Amino acid sequence: MSDLKDTQSELDHRRLPIDRVGVRSLRFPLSIRDRDASAQHTIATVSLAVDLPHQFKGTHMSRFVEVLHAHGSELTVSNIVGMPTELMKKLHADKAHVELRFPYFRAKKAPVSGAEGLLDYGVIFEVNADAGSTDFVLTVEVPVTTLCPCSKAISARGAHNQRGTVTLAVRFSEPVWIEDLIELVESCASSQLYSILKRPDEKHVTEVAYDNPVFVEDLVRNVAVKVKAHPKITWFRVEAENYESIHNHNAWAVIESTTTSP
Repeated sequence: MSDLKDTQSELDHRRLPIDRVGVRSLRFPLSIRDRDASAQHTIATVSLAVDLPHQFKGTHMSRFVEVLHAHGSELTVSNIVGMPTELMKKLHADKAHVELRFPYFRAKKAPVSGAEGLLDYGVIFEVNADAGSTDFVLTVEVPVTTLCPCSKAISARGAHNQRGTVTLAVRFSEPVWIEDLIELVESCASSQLYSILKRPDEKHVTEVAYDNPVFVEDLVRNVAVKVKAHPKITWFRVEAENYESIHNHNAWAVIESTTTSP
């Protein structure tokens, strides 16, 4: 096999380095520590990339998959963190990027009847590394309900509400539970979401939301206040998007900050 032509290693004369090149949309089993149980098994959609110097025509795509499979049949957080360093060595790169997106499930009881069902959340692990450092960002995507304060204030009968998504990304000095971030976000909305609601639950959720109206601006500020008070979080970005029920557009707001800023 050594006499086969290695086209990727040929010289390229356009003198244009590539910031990231690799593979994406690769699904792979993942095992995650679960605060409520001991572990949760899920499927991650994986992206792997490195930088490519200007003089090389291409990278070796098979090596990305080899690094991924070198950890056996299931990934864990510990081997995800070290994967960018492995990619840099395997592909002789100066920088590497690893991203895993996966559904994370929690069992939630309805607030009145106690009926239990699973609710899924989006989670993202993103690890970037170069020769001198490794950066890990944890992101949770949390569905919530919001009720419009303006609609409540001006309407004689009710107020419009909508489902939205809060995306919270954090860096931290010590590991934080995915569940803790989810609960932090849910506590800042008009109401949580549930997979199963009986009539008494629906009444309860509707009235809780009506008593706790929040604009999208309120939502990101509520989250930011609580994140800034968290002793382990050093940086965050919180984004809220409401899927408006009476408009043909969405409402959207973002706050990004370190937790030490005033």
